[in-house]
Amino acid sequence: MSIVGTKMVSDGKTARQIFEEVIANPTRAKFGFGEKLAIVNVDFQNAYTRIDEFKTAYETDPRQIEYTNTISRLAREKGMPVIWTHVAYAEDASDAGVWGTRTDTPDSLQNIKYESRRHAFDDRCEIDPADMIYTKRMPSAFFETPLQSLLVWHKVDTVIVTGGSTSGCIRATAVDSLSRGYRTIVPIETCADKHESYHFANLTDLHLKYADVEPVQTVIDWLEAR
Repeated sequence: MSIVGTKMVSDGKTARQIFEEVIANPTRAKFGFGEKLAIVNVDFQNAYTRIDEFKTAYETDPRQIEYTNTISRLAREKGMPVIWTHVAYAEDASDAGVWGTRTDTPDSLQNIKYESRRHAFDDRCEIDPADMIYTKRMPSAFFETPLQSLLVWHKVDTVIVTGGSTSGCIRATAVDSLSRGYRTIVPIETCADKHESYHFANLTDLHLKYADVEPVQTVIDWLEAR
């Protein structure tokens, strides 16, 4: 039998090694930037950013929030929208759906309650009064939020996705973004996850299929040139 496809590869490479090889490929076609972008900052809340307080928090690049603040500020200066999301649930967790049924501990997802410390944005985030803030309940920033309508109103064609986790809400948001017809860009330094295997495996898959995974400097340069 002649095989023209690919049997699953198992070559002992780490997720980071595979990512570095994929990202270094100069022939890989990109979606690129369009005419107007939006910055969608996903779940920069204490539950996921304060590694000194919460077991559910994680850190990949210690300058993640700094970089996110920079591109958000540049976008505002160019009249482009900035959106921040965070998650919270009702006291009985009825709005968490089946996602909230796997565990029920103080650290569980469905026990992030409105106005709690876990729900609050990390105070290192520079959120402008003009920015939009959405509470979401599922992984994607698009799911049951006004995000799509906002992007249409602003005539956005490019979505920059930052935040965490890379393997969860970043991936879900990026896939939904592409599915809605947006050029989608994930700046490497602005994303975080609990384990480098999850982080780099998902960045690789996003870059190969759903988004341009780029250094944050690429986004900075584009905004500064506008």
